[in-house]
Amino acid sequence: MPQHPDILILGSGAAALTTALEALTCPLPPNTARPRVRLLEKAPEPWAGGNGYFTAGAYRVAHAGLADILPLVSNVPAELAGKVDLEAYTEGQFLGDLERVTGGRSEERLGRVVVGESLGLVRWLREVGGVDWEMSFRRQAFEVEGRWRFWGGLCLSVAGGGGKGLIKALLGAVRAAGGVVEFGVKGEELVVGEGGRVEGVVVRREGSQEREVLRAGSVVLCAGGFEANPELRRRFLAEGWERAHTRGTPYNTGDMILAAQKVGAKLVGDFSSGGCHSTAWDYDSPADGGDREKTNEFTKSGYPLGIMVNAEGERFVDEGIDLRNYTYAKFGRAILEQPGGVAWQIWGKEGQKWLRAEEYRDEIVRKTWATSVEELADKLGEDGLKNKKALFQTLNDFDRAVAAHRKEHPDTQLNPAVKDGLSTQSTSKKLPLAKSNWALPVTEQPLLAVKVTSGITFTFAGLAIDPENSAVLREDGSRIEGLYCAGEMVGGLFYGNYPGGSGLTAGGVFGRRAAQSALKDLSAKNKASRL
Repeated sequence: MPQHPDILILGSGAAALTTALEALTCPLPPNTARPRVRLLEKAPEPWAGGNGYFTAGAYRVAHAGLADILPLVSNVPAELAGKVDLEAYTEGQFLGDLERVTGGRSEERLGRVVVGESLGLVRWLREVGGVDWEMSFRRQAFEVEGRWRFWGGLCLSVAGGGGKGLIKALLGAVRAAGGVVEFGVKGEELVVGEGGRVEGVVVRREGSQEREVLRAGSVVLCAGGFEANPELRRRFLAEGWERAHTRGTPYNTGDMILAAQKVGAKLVGDFSSGGCHSTAWDYDSPADGGDREKTNEFTKSGYPLGIMVNAEGERFVDEGIDLRNYTYAKFGRAILEQPGGVAWQIWGKEGQKWLRAEEYRDEIVRKTWATSVEELADKLGEDGLKNKKALFQTLNDFDRAVAAHRKEHPDTQLNPAVKDGLSTQSTSKKLPLAKSNWALPVTEQPLLAVKVTSGITFTFAGLAIDPENSAVLREDGSRIEGLYCAGEMVGGLFYGNYPGGSGLTAGGVFGRRAAQSALKDLSAKNKASRL
């Protein structure tokens, strides 16, 4: 590989690999040489894939229903297709969900590009990237009366272990197309030439104290956010965020966000206590980085069918306010804000039936079982619960409210695939903090509790880009020539929350646009050299 590539990409996650694959495979004018593409990853090779490796590999796309999805997937034979209920998920619905869950703060231009190119992206990833799509029956559908009902605007994930399968496919495709990936190379500064154009990166290789300059025709930043940097979390988000567990790679420490800011890039997005994707996460998980084998299995997303209580024995969120896809990325913050940053998820006998084995099987999580509320309070008291009396009151009040609602609304039935209206609020009994849907008894024995904390996935604040070309922008709105950005480093799209699966989609869409822009730069340079 020549010393100076045409396109230099920082990162090896899904956004970086998608950028590289687009640059290496998209149609070029006749007699045009393929660009030299080089990816630099700070992590060692066993940590390839960034945060994408740790995901469930879910992509949110706008589609017209099964007619759009079935040609993409490999796990739906004809006899099963007739038992699947998948409503169309329109571009308007996708945009509406993005606006709703971010409180109207998402930059509309960014959102429209992501939504408009979402279906085309997953088709391209299948055809060019070799990604094996499947319908996500285990995570995104419930079997109700013999039919599989998909919910929450999300149906596609990657076969082969989700993120593991995604990174394996993309990394293999990039290498097969001629891309070079180097590991253990940390970007430290951007090199700026005459006129303010970025011309390369100052790097340091693992185990070396020497810095070297790598020149490039264009630089694309796909190096992740600052979620693995406790100091930057405390600085940019709020005091206390240093206690959150890092769900994914420990190498996303915000280095290139700061490097871009140093050369004039504008920082935008959610610099607030809620400015990140954070979930209910196993309390006993590693604190400073994810597990490469268990990856996403530390997620504890079964709370909609149960309740969550803090160390004072009190509920603190409406666990059924919306479908899980629209609440899980913000409830990690709610847990972190509780005393000690911990909580317990609790289910009665009926709710336990709906827990996914990949998150709640005995091998993956420590469970507390009890045959009565008193026994559960005693056991949790040994595990950090401070107010056993309050827990007793919370659980019994909750079940009385559930019973009152069912008595008043006997025809309302549990359906976890829709907001079913099975609530704690009736004319005879109302809780100060409602559970709006999927309200099931929690004192029916055996009782089950699981201790959780906050797991931070990625940060929402980052660099301002032009959505048309993924160019990094300055404070005055002008573009920094030669510098592009995609993935979790992009700011302005998500605020406080996000629709599940939209992060990978956004990374892919803006990565492809960044690659196309870098190719135009290269074409313009070659044309000028011939004149």
